[in-house]
This record gives sequence, structure tokens and C-alpha cells, in this order.
Amino acid sequence: MSLTPTDLFPPLGLRITAGPVELRGITDEVLLGLCELAESGIHEPERMPFYFPWTDAPAGELARNTAAYHWRVRADFTPDQWGLHLAVFHQGTLVGTQGFETHDYLVTRTGETGSWLGREHQGNGIGTAMRQAICAFVFDHLDATEVTSGAFLDNPASLAVSRKVGYRDNGVRRLKRRDEVALNQVLVLSPEDFVRGPHPLEVSGVEALRAFVGLDPDPGAESS
Repeated sequence: MSLTPTDLFPPLGLRITAGPVELRGITDEVLLGLCELAESGIHEPERMPFYFPWTDAPAGELARNTAAYHWRVRADFTPDQWGLHLAVFHQGTLVGTQGFETHDYLVTRTGETGSWLGREHQGNGIGTAMRQAICAFVFDHLDATEVTSGAFLDNPASLAVSRKVGYRDNGVRRLKRRDEVALNQVLVLSPEDFVRGPHPLEVSGVEALRAFVGLDPDPGAESS
């Protein structure tokens, strides 16, 4: 039996569908589309919504950096520290990414959401739907007890998404952004506060993912 990329890295086989929104593992084929989408623009040049200003890279370099980042996420993925980064499709069109990053998850059962959308896909509710999908997934299928997020105070669109989904304010931190200090709102979401979307989740590939992060025994392992 020959191996597949999903056998080696189970997140590639994950599929989460909620109505018109689908989150998929970022295969190399999908990654090429994400690189092109990032190059087409995510935000105005004078703004910076991200903690690390990765979108400041010049044309061409941004695509290579995007690819290198996702390859590095795969290489660095361990049960102790991992990032689940998924491509977001809306009605079959690739529109951005949705992530959930954590460390010591088997003990803490918490992690932080992060995402981006191509500029042409912003402002029509996709951001809320994809956040609801990832939060429902980690609560229902990965046994999470809490989800965190954060956004700079001058990023009202991101803060609005968090509050629609049910996150509560959890303090403000001072962070370096480019060459200046910026105020970042910390947010926290519990299962009882979570505002779910209108569509139930359809999930495939979760059994292999749970084993990969240490939540369950490996279903492919031979029984003794």
C-alpha cells in the first residue's frame, strides 16, 4: 500500500463544511491558490491588522513567504505545539484561511483563532461564518474548553466578527506593530457563550487528526 500526503500529515485530509463555507486542509495545490490570493491583496498598505507584518513583503516575495510559512507549519507540527491552518472556500471559491494555534493542548484544551480573507471577499459575512465553523469544530470535535482571539483596536471589522460569535473582552495588551506601539484587544470564547452559525457541521478526516494531536489512539496503529 502506497503512502499519501494525508497519511504523513493528517490535517491535509480534514474537511469541515457549514452551508456555503468549507474549510479544507492546505495541500500544495491549494497552497498555490492561497499564494496568488495573498498577492492580490488582503488590506490597504497603510493598515496592518496582523501581529507580525507578513503582508509587508514585496510582490513575488509575499507568495514565496506564504508557501514557506505553511510548509514550516507542517514541519513543526507536534502534539505539544501545533497550528491547524485550513483553506476557506465559499461556494467553491478559495477566499482565505482560518487557523487555530495552540501549545500544551492536551492539558489546556485552549487555542487562538486567526484568519485572513482576500480583499474582494471581505464584508459579506464570510469572516463570521468561517470563525463559527472553526469554533464549532474545536468545541465539538477536538474537546476544546476555551478559544481565544485578539485584534488591534483600529480593526473594528475583526472585533465585530469576534463579538458576533460570542467572544468576551479579556483585557488589552500593548504590542509592537511595525515600528510603533498598538493596543490589542484580547478576547475569549467559552462553549456557553458561543453563537453558532445557522448550518450544522459536516466533518471528515477528524479521526486521524485527533490521533495526530494525541487526543485518541492512532486508528492506523496495529492492536496488540
